Amino acid sequence: MSAEATNPATPGPVAPAAPTVARRKSRPRIDLRRLGRAALLGPAVRSKLPDAIGHVAEAHRAHHPDADLDPLRRAYLLAESSHRGQMRKSGEPYITHPLAVTLILAELGAETTTLTASLLHDTVEDTEVTLDQVGKEFGEEVRYLVDGVTKLEKVDYGAAAEPETFRKMLVATGNDVRVMSIKLADRLHNMRTLGVMRPEKQARIAKVTHDVLIPLAERLGVQALKTELEDLVFAILLPEEYARTSELIAQNAAGEDPLAEVADEVRAVLREADIPAEVLIRPRHSVSVHRVSRKRGPLRGTDFGRLLVLVNDDADCYAVLGELHTCLTPVVSEFKDFIAVPKFNLYQSLHTAVARPDGQVVEVLIRTHRMHQAAEAGVIALGNPYTPPAEEQTAGLDGERADPTRPGWLSRLLDWQRGAPDPDTFWSTLRDDLAQDREITVVRPDGGTLGLPEGATCVDAAYAQYGEDAHACIGARVNGRLAALGTVLRDGDTVQLLMGQDPASEPSREWLEHAHTPAARIAIQRWLAAHPGADARPSDTTTTEGPGGTRPTSSAPAARPRGADVLLDEPGGPVRLGGCCTPVPPDDIVGFAVRGGAVTVHRVECSMVDEMKNGGRAEIAVRWGDTAACRVTLVAESFSRPHLLADLTEAIALEGAEIVSATVESPNQQRVRHTYTLQLPDAAELPALMRAMRDVPGVYDVSRVQAPAA
Repeated sequence: MSAEATNPATPGPVAPAAPTVARRKSRPRIDLRRLGRAALLGPAVRSKLPDAIGHVAEAHRAHHPDADLDPLRRAYLLAESSHRGQMRKSGEPYITHPLAVTLILAELGAETTTLTASLLHDTVEDTEVTLDQVGKEFGEEVRYLVDGVTKLEKVDYGAAAEPETFRKMLVATGNDVRVMSIKLADRLHNMRTLGVMRPEKQARIAKVTHDVLIPLAERLGVQALKTELEDLVFAILLPEEYARTSELIAQNAAGEDPLAEVADEVRAVLREADIPAEVLIRPRHSVSVHRVSRKRGPLRGTDFGRLLVLVNDDADCYAVLGELHTCLTPVVSEFKDFIAVPKFNLYQSLHTAVARPDGQVVEVLIRTHRMHQAAEAGVIALGNPYTPPAEEQTAGLDGERADPTRPGWLSRLLDWQRGAPDPDTFWSTLRDDLAQDREITVVRPDGGTLGLPEGATCVDAAYAQYGEDAHACIGARVNGRLAALGTVLRDGDTVQLLMGQDPASEPSREWLEHAHTPAARIAIQRWLAAHPGADARPSDTTTTEGPGGTRPTSSAPAARPRGADVLLDEPGGPVRLGGCCTPVPPDDIVGFAVRGGAVTVHRVECSMVDEMKNGGRAEIAVRWGDTAACRVTLVAESFSRPHLLADLTEAIALEGAEIVSATVESPNQQRVRHTYTLQLPDAAELPALMRAMRDVPGVYDVSRVQAPAA
């Protein structure tokens, strides 16, 4: 029911609406067939529309010249007779509300089915008309749209009625976005006439409009509704700032408009280039002026509007851009191409800016007439752009429809709302989700893409791709490099999610700190609620307490290692292989004389080589002998998971290597570092050993030690 619907006006204060159930018992059911027959009586009735919807028909025919107006005539007659006697709190007959809502949609280019449903959108909620009657008289499409915008009764849902109504409406929007088109127009007319309500109720409705309806209008591309809703909310929630902003706009309008001079200059440039174009001045609305003033400080003349250049085709958009950047002074940092890469709400346009000699900057929007219509009216002008061709749709008896291809944000919203455990969680999460008004696209290794809100992390990507199976995620690579699960993703990043094989894998409580999307947060919270004793994932790390605190321990004792033979060109003392780089054949090596006449051998790329040279150590020529056996120290980097240590040591043993010593450090952000000193019978087997270790699930890198040992 509309926020302003009430019973027939009575003297004094407006009486609250009578309980729905009692009213329905006392009033007779409307006979739609009788009403339809009555509508056809009289001379020339078939070609004549009631005067009340003449302006709606005129606006509709401006966009759809061949539209059949008969459904509008019949819908109006039903709505008028059904709402007869009901009054708005403003004192107007209630029928003025569905008429106003329908006119808003007609002016934006909505097709006949949407307008028919708009005229009837409150009949099922506020009168004796039923959904079955609407379906029988006007078809299943109109029935579905009317059902989608019909509120749930407070008698049945109590305080949960509002969030559950929005949940129902969003699910219906997932199948047909025209449901939300009608709701947005309905809220706009209610906001226009909100002044008759108590201030506290005005503020409550304005807050819901700000948090939910305006973001939805933005995501559906309906800028014409969004901007007016923003200004109406601004006036209610921040009246003092609204008054100051309005005064600034009035003061600017009283003087000369520098945008007019720039517009004339742009027209001259485009005439000279022989590019047919329409150049318009687009004043900023109040909220936009307020935002610019907070961002830039004191405003100048060009800050109160932008230039809009409308052309016939896409190629002309780029031709206009080239002429402007050639003949005027472009501000290159302001250029954005939303034609090649449209916004997630279907918006397309070129954005640029040019500088005037006095330093003022003029923003310019360049788009085709078709793009402009889509930018202003979004899904209203496009009908339902996300539905498949008609032959691919199916409709069941209860209005069940085939799932169309939906915009990514709507699909994500519909996915997570199913998991919201209660109306309060759904309501608060919905507001948080809609506050994320920018979207990025990341690429999967298979070439597929994931649409995510700006600020999303690898945790969000995991749950977006795998749902609750993402509990088993053990890491990610971003653009080919290992990244923490809390890494914030950027538009265009390539993301490879590393999934564990152990069914006992579980999410970490720490993941909640990195979960940006509702789907990820709800899934993690639900798992944690079901496992109250769980915390971060366990690891196979064992530690001992010593004087220095907790430190890793070796997992296996070691026999004295036997290394590969190193020969000196000149007789000398004993030879030792550097523990910092553990050289093995056929590494390039170099030797240095150290205390006691011994010679220490390092790989030539070892960091200690420069240190030895700078320290004045004598360089000794060394080379490998015939013995192929060697000792090497490897570092395995992995994500923490159960049984990882056992799997790694098994892989090492299967390659025939002997573990001299092993150290497993304590986990850090779900990562574990394993250091193994190994004895190999043949140095040639080292590459195969390292490959086998990398193949162990959870291990993302294996390398030779490069730094001095601790």
